Amino acid sequence: MPLELNLLRSRPLRSNPVLQRELLANLRSPRAFLLLALYQLVLSAVVLLAWPETTRLDLTESPASAKKLVNLFFLGQYVLASLMAPSFAAGAITGEKERKTYEMLLASPLHPTAIVFGKWIASLTPLVILIIASLPIVVLCLPLGGVSLYEVLAAYLGLTVSVLVFGGIGIACSSYFRRTIASLVVSYLLILPLVIGAVLLWVSLEGQGELRVRLALMVLPAYGIALLCLLGANAAARMLYPPDVGSEGEEVVDLQQEAREAIGLVIQRDQFPDRLFAPPKRQSLLPDGANPVYDKEIHSEIFSQGTLMLRLVIQISMLLAIPLMAIFLFLRPQWCAWYALYVLVFTILVGPVFSAGSITSERERQTLDLLLTTILTPMQILWGKLLVSLRVAAVLTSFLLWPVLLASILVSQYWSNWLSIALMVAIIGVAILVNSILAMLWSTLCEKTSTSLSVTYLSLLALYGVPLALQLVLGLGQGGAVAGTSSSETLASSETLGMLLARWSGIASPFSALFNLPLGAELSADGTTVVAVGNLPLVAGYFLTSAVLLVAMLWTISWRLKHRAPAG
Repeated sequence: MPLELNLLRSRPLRSNPVLQRELLANLRSPRAFLLLALYQLVLSAVVLLAWPETTRLDLTESPASAKKLVNLFFLGQYVLASLMAPSFAAGAITGEKERKTYEMLLASPLHPTAIVFGKWIASLTPLVILIIASLPIVVLCLPLGGVSLYEVLAAYLGLTVSVLVFGGIGIACSSYFRRTIASLVVSYLLILPLVIGAVLLWVSLEGQGELRVRLALMVLPAYGIALLCLLGANAAARMLYPPDVGSEGEEVVDLQQEAREAIGLVIQRDQFPDRLFAPPKRQSLLPDGANPVYDKEIHSEIFSQGTLMLRLVIQISMLLAIPLMAIFLFLRPQWCAWYALYVLVFTILVGPVFSAGSITSERERQTLDLLLTTILTPMQILWGKLLVSLRVAAVLTSFLLWPVLLASILVSQYWSNWLSIALMVAIIGVAILVNSILAMLWSTLCEKTSTSLSVTYLSLLALYGVPLALQLVLGLGQGGAVAGTSSSETLASSETLGMLLARWSGIASPFSALFNLPLGAELSADGTTVVAVGNLPLVAGYFLTSAVLLVAMLWTISWRLKHRAPAG
């Protein structure tokens, strides 16, 4: 027995049962083959749409269209890989807790370092395979010029290191939470500034291929390895000295002790504004006519797993908002749409969390049948759970929206654009509604909360991001026309039917509606004034399309609950 233990500890790669089991489960699943095919199709579509239209290219001059194609390919792949890395790794340890096998894993002869290492390698192996499989596509772009082979290799090295680091962040977050959805959201919030910084750095170094290669070969791997060691050691220490573990491997959460030991933000349920999204526990009987589902969810369900996730969400979001608020709202008011873009990304990441498990959590606890056979109507159940998720998401988002109100009072440039500011806030509010109800819809159709949240994110990406990416590939601008020319005249004179269809394909996207608002004016390079006239018909179309989507999703959820159909 001691010899076997030494082998398990000294050879974590070849004799690691966690790694072997996870690799077999991940690589043999139908999801791995489907994801590989979908990933290749998306990247191929990017290359096909952005391929230069000229029939003859002068390769000696490195045409700008070729550079644009290569940049779009790498940036698109980087964003896709960054979005997928946490989804693979954030459930590595929380999945054991949800399956009630975490306690047995801790009691096994495996060292925590071997467990963390095996989980980390196994969770990211499918993603690394996707990255390697995209090499034949980028090889097709090399003859166009604009980038050398060394830059391609350096970019792939940087992409791989970034994915490994993002996976390490997901593993570390997974060791702190009991549920995959909490781990996934915190992972996304931590990765978001890293992704934005990396994209801005890559774009700013355009035309400096040698510097890009040096950074990718010398700087990025060193920092990546150091960060991975810190994250892995932290996750292993959490497993070596775990918190109190009770029945079925569930951690014991004491809210009072957690509040005393919390660093930074502490949630006080009896004080403003904390009681807006987390009212204190009820000390009296439920009044007649009240919705028991709503009362139970708002008073106990949110805090059943502790306050760590909520505290981290608030602190990280506010920390990122401070510099963005200063730049986009006060120093450069004409760029205020970019701050609203950050708020929209926050609502997309955080909003669905509180409704993605509304029905699946009942199914996982095997209480859904009991809930559906009570005297409560399906609409009471629906509205009780929905209002709680909307209340929490709206309050958390309002923490980021109050600077907009402050800037609209202090900065004179907003005084003449009060209608656009009001529409901007309305777009964010409608996005919160759509995100939460879409997550609840998938919660009624899926069996697991983690699956429901992942499918919700994919749906939002397809609904919001794909039209915007299509417009970017086709080189379409957002809003804005030369002063004295109406937006309709500009569109009719400079865009083909295909471009118009691409622009209006984003009618359901809040990003497209946001950047088509008339939000100020600025000077162009030649000194002429460029007035952002926007595209108000598209903004109106966004509100109308969102209303139709909301009605359709609510009807589907209600029909699903009324018929008590089993999950698909």
